[in-house]
Amino acid sequence: MFVALGLTGAAGLWAFILLLRQLYYICQPSEVLIFAGLRRRTGSGQTVGYRTVRGGSALRIPVLEEVMRLDLSNMIIDLRVENAYSKGGIPLNVSGVANIKISGDEPGIHNAIERLIGKSQDDIRHIAKETLEGNLRGVMSSLTPEQLNEDKVTFARTLLEEAEDDLQRLGLVLDTLQIQNISDDVRYLDSIGRKQLVELKRDSRIAEAEAKSQSAVKQAENQRITDLRRLDKDLAIATANAEKRTTDALTRRAALIAEVEASVGAELARAEAELPVQTERIKQVTEQLQADIVAPAESECQTMMAEAKGEAATIIEQGRSQADGLRDLVESLKRSGDDAKRLFLLQKLEPLLTMLSDTVQPVEVEEVSLVAEKSAGSTLTIATLLKQLQQTTGLKLPIEAAESINNDD
Repeated sequence: MFVALGLTGAAGLWAFILLLRQLYYICQPSEVLIFAGLRRRTGSGQTVGYRTVRGGSALRIPVLEEVMRLDLSNMIIDLRVENAYSKGGIPLNVSGVANIKISGDEPGIHNAIERLIGKSQDDIRHIAKETLEGNLRGVMSSLTPEQLNEDKVTFARTLLEEAEDDLQRLGLVLDTLQIQNISDDVRYLDSIGRKQLVELKRDSRIAEAEAKSQSAVKQAENQRITDLRRLDKDLAIATANAEKRTTDALTRRAALIAEVEASVGAELARAEAELPVQTERIKQVTEQLQADIVAPAESECQTMMAEAKGEAATIIEQGRSQADGLRDLVESLKRSGDDAKRLFLLQKLEPLLTMLSDTVQPVEVEEVSLVAEKSAGSTLTIATLLKQLQQTTGLKLPIEAAESINNDD
């Protein structure tokens, strides 16, 4: 009995496990589980007859639900369009590679469930390829061959924008798109290439010439900068040397000034130190001069002045006496008449002749002859004698006085 119960329990457990495996589904990261059968409302408010599970696990309701899997892995599609007319009517051949996958987010997942559920990946690739090639032809018709060939990145971006809406309605997402090659059967692109090659060579030569020119200009500029820097360096050295010489000169000048000031200060100090000695010496010399020279001189001067005053008094007295004598003589002569005048002149003739002879050089006279000269019966007079003496000696004698005396006679 216990064995039967054990076998029954084991069979029941095994049946439960088998049932659970039939109803329990695990969703892989690269897929979506679709439980179709029961109606439900989506996040956008749309009512659908399924529920989706992305990642994790879920139980299927027996009889009421059916489970389907939708692969979300990436799909590579080779694109090739031949004889697709570009803008301008040039047929072109374009090849490229696109990476697409089924959208896992709303509302793209719902479009994919409605349009792609039950289809294989080959079918999905074919649908996506036809869609992309149609979009590719449409984009090519709006661009020139030059635009298509020169800017493939812009071409691919335009194609992505053009195909995005169509793929979104299919529930697909275009991850990447690369244009690999663009060619034509009429060799139009080759001519463009040759033209571009010529232009490229021309631009290369121009660029090379400009580069050489710029290099020459740059070299000249560098040489100018080098020369300026060398001049600045030389100027800085010259300035430094001049400043050094100026500093040395100022230092020597200051040293000389200090030396001179020290010497002058020493001399001044020595002079100031000797000033009292010199002052005392001057005082002594002054006193000595006063005693030896000035005082005797003053004394002698006083003595000489006294003597001069005495002599002057004597001379004055003598002069007064002579004047009084002359005055008395004149009065006497006036009273005595003409004979007294002649007598007076004869008395004064000898001292007068002596005085006159002292004023001339000595003359040897061996003989003097007095020759009487008569004029109109007159005898020798004093005036005639004086004239003869004047002619002989060259002396100026008082002839007029003698003539006046003769006239008085």
